[in-house]
Amino acid sequence: MRPSKRDELVQEALKVFYQNGFTATGMDLLVKKTGISKTSMYKHFRTKDDLILAVLRLRDEQLRNWFFRRVEELATRPIEQVLAIFDVLDEWFEQPEFQGCMFIKASSEFQCADDPIYSQCTEHKKLMHSSILKYVLAIETDEGEIPSDVAEKLAEQFMLLMEGATVLKHMGVSNSAAQDAKLAAVSLLQGNGICGYDA
Repeated sequence: MRPSKRDELVQEALKVFYQNGFTATGMDLLVKKTGISKTSMYKHFRTKDDLILAVLRLRDEQLRNWFFRRVEELATRPIEQVLAIFDVLDEWFEQPEFQGCMFIKASSEFQCADDPIYSQCTEHKKLMHSSILKYVLAIETDEGEIPSDVAEKLAEQFMLLMEGATVLKHMGVSNSAAQDAKLAAVSLLQGNGICGYDA
């Protein structure tokens, strides 16, 4: 099915905001880069913030669908899927269009906790954490399932590693950030007595 004009606008705006930032991207730049008139934009979105929210929702859907589909293409066992997260992170870093995390950027530009844009960024991170937690909870050890509190803490720590690696890669501080984070994840698993994987 052919995408609607609204869908096309959101997709094109996503590219512009990701490349240029949110505050720095005015409506004139959006018109220039997307080829869509202001009249058409305001027909679909009452404000620029409404457009940003639509962009963030699309980015969340696209990124999570791609990310966890790739994890499950690379590995089948939960413990291997946990580590494959960092391999997929590395794939994302190596994409030519990679310019860091759109949600980290947006939350730094819209910093009030009650701002809908900030809330949308928070929701994305919560959804990422929830998906990672499912993989951790599915790991079977010699003693059985991982206790839920241990799994929760591991999922939080893996998120910390992912977010840190994303920032370091984006800032050019480390070219091996994802694989370094994977090694740290291996250490966390070992520290919790979880074995049965290839590092």
